[in-house]
Amino acid sequence: MNIAFVGTGFVADYYMTSLANYPQLVLVGAYDHNAKRLNEFCHYYKVKAFSSFKEILADLSIDIVVNLTTPENHFHISSAALNAGKHVYSEKPLAMEFNDAAKLVELAKTKNLILAAAPANALSDAHKLVQQNLQKIGQPRLVYAEMEDGPVFRDKWATWKSRSGAPWPGLHEFEIGCTLEHAGYALSWLVSLFGPVKTVNAFAAISFPDKGEGTEHIQMAPDFTVGCLQFHSGTIARVTCGLAMPRDRSLTIVGDHGSITVDDLWDERSHIRLEKLGEKRSFMQRVLNQIEPRFGKFINFRPAPGKRLSYPKQTKDVKLPAFPSQIDFARGIADMERAISIGTKPFFSADVALHITEVALALNNANNHSQPYQVQSRF
Repeated sequence: MNIAFVGTGFVADYYMTSLANYPQLVLVGAYDHNAKRLNEFCHYYKVKAFSSFKEILADLSIDIVVNLTTPENHFHISSAALNAGKHVYSEKPLAMEFNDAAKLVELAKTKNLILAAAPANALSDAHKLVQQNLQKIGQPRLVYAEMEDGPVFRDKWATWKSRSGAPWPGLHEFEIGCTLEHAGYALSWLVSLFGPVKTVNAFAAISFPDKGEGTEHIQMAPDFTVGCLQFHSGTIARVTCGLAMPRDRSLTIVGDHGSITVDDLWDERSHIRLEKLGEKRSFMQRVLNQIEPRFGKFINFRPAPGKRLSYPKQTKDVKLPAFPSQIDFARGIADMERAISIGTKPFFSADVALHITEVALALNNANNHSQPYQVQSRF
């Protein structure tokens, strides 16, 4: 199936790395409004450079437009592609406003086209392993999902570049907000495991208004959000997103009969541990439980609870971006291609993508509406 990239910024390199895993996806070419960036990208990857977005829309050989533009351009690019009869795979979020995202979903349905959205990390081997073992902990009651990226504004982010030379869009991320950029990585796991969200109680703030030299003129978006999500299934989850606390992209699920912990939601095959209620704890845990009362002090070091779950042996080499973004970004497009080929819909299409977008917007825009926020979308 033929695809075309619109947008050749930092994230496009992640897609190019993992695109090698899917020979059934043929990249016809790419377009970016920044001619210099487009030429760098296309020269590096030996890819055709389209002269305009309209040229992509007019190319009848292209089946899927992959929208890798900045979030504020997602609605315009995706709607134009759908109107041109193209299936669309969009980076997150679908749009900056819920009503615009809902319009895209309706447009795709009217045109009988597939509209799907990133992130693809909930299609990972790690997610599959959790899904296969979830029943072992009984009814999931409480979930903590962390999307803390560390104090990146204190790092030398202005020097970061992708493989093909794209600068990391730090200023833009500070303007858009880490929640719209990152919450989807947690939400994609949560909604696929526990179903749709019923209500969101959220708080958003700009915790560090001064993000260093060169950011003085930027209108900052929230760099910290926390939300308590109540699912229709009864599960409750706390989701945090931030740019200041130590890096933590873990997921912990506590159920009636035990817990499951995922170390890193950005890792295709993250370490995953299962702890069953009543099981004998590790030797180190037992020692610490005896030492602490004896000395009357909390010991900060704590061994990870539970036993490591094993993955099936990989039958082929999988190309992934370097740490920390070890996600198979192109798997979402491949899942979409497979669904189109057999006449079904991928899980992260239309209604699910809209639902994730709505919840992410509810977290990011927590100060603009009353609490709790009643989620309108369902799937």
